[in-house]
Amino acid sequence: MEPTYKIVRFHQSEKLGPIVMQEGLTLEEAREHCCHPDSDHRGKSREAQAYTLAHGPWFDGYEEE
Repeated sequence: MEPTYKIVRFHQSEKLGPIVMQEGLTLEEAREHCCHPDSDHRGKSREAQAYTLAHGPWFDGYEEE
């Protein structure tokens, strides 16, 4: 059985710990998510910009489950 991966959002702020955003992904899906331009605080989407305004710098990474 192939391993699965989860997307984890990491924050610069010590107030917020890592947050699991998605689970059960293939390695390809996890890598694709993390390579997307909106997978960190520099993203241009409204959602990414609003999240950055609310929580400060962040980025999405992946870990094996």
